Amino acid sequence: MASDRFKAVDRHATAFCPRLHKVYRRQRRSLIVLPCREVLMPLWKLTLSYDGTSFYGWQIQPDLRTVQGTLAAAIRHITGETVLPQGSGRTDAGVHALGQVASFSSGCPIPAANLHRALNRMLPGSVRVLEVQAVEPPFHARHSAVRKTYEYRIFPSAMQPHDGRRPEQKSPSEQQSSFTSSGRICSPMLAPYVWDCPLPLDLQTLNRAASHILGRHDFTSFAATGLDLPEAIPADPLPGYSSPPAPCRTIDRSAWTQEGGLLVYRVTGSGFLHHMVRNLVGTFVQAGAGRLDADAVPRILAARNRAAAGPTAPARGLFLVDVEYS
Repeated sequence: MASDRFKAVDRHATAFCPRLHKVYRRQRRSLIVLPCREVLMPLWKLTLSYDGTSFYGWQIQPDLRTVQGTLAAAIRHITGETVLPQGSGRTDAGVHALGQVASFSSGCPIPAANLHRALNRMLPGSVRVLEVQAVEPPFHARHSAVRKTYEYRIFPSAMQPHDGRRPEQKSPSEQQSSFTSSGRICSPMLAPYVWDCPLPLDLQTLNRAASHILGRHDFTSFAATGLDLPEAIPADPLPGYSSPPAPCRTIDRSAWTQEGGLLVYRVTGSGFLHHMVRNLVGTFVQAGAGRLDADAVPRILAARNRAAAGPTAPARGLFLVDVEYS
């Protein structure tokens, strides 16, 4: 029986991972004691960090350089398999990640440490695998996530802080001086990772605006126009799945801080609609600059109309920081 079982495993090894066929033969005894399911189809969870500057987002696209496509190519080179790793979210072009999570199944029995090392050797320097874990089904990087945290970084280059007065309450000379550059120059080493914002921003006002989204709300006003259906619909829909989820999300944290010369916005929630964080930031900045009443955010939420909210902040300042699982 043991011999027959090994032969079955060995045949699968030849089919699924031809590059490791010789390894199977040298380690015959150790393979016999492993359950066939674990040998043939391990489920992997990867934690990734990447610089999104040179990528056209996470999701694979024909003839374009994407993070998902780059990761799939590295897996194919290592295992000989063609798989499509599923991410916890589809970051847009230019968006970065400190803790993106991806999952995929593989028929190649390779130790986690070896896979980790091999992936970082194959991937470009702009993508790093921070952790590799073998997990149990039915884990899925997107469907199993319960909370995500994003961070947005602004380099405030304006000369004067906002003093709480609306633009019409200032004299023409004061309005002009409010938008004069302070001579603070954003380093080219930092520029791909921040929004170099020329508007004078008030931290207290930014936080007052941000506090209004805490709790559960319909975020239609802060979603991409028409709601981005490819983002909302799972890549591999569950049985009976027929329509995208309602645009309601629960936000547990929404706050601005000043750190090392930057204004940093952190938001944690049950999920995010397409462009939602960047649209929130664009709206909060309008409030922080005195162009919008910070207490108008509840009315914007109630409008359920993208036109009611502020502009979309640039992609380069956004980072996916962390994904949580139950």
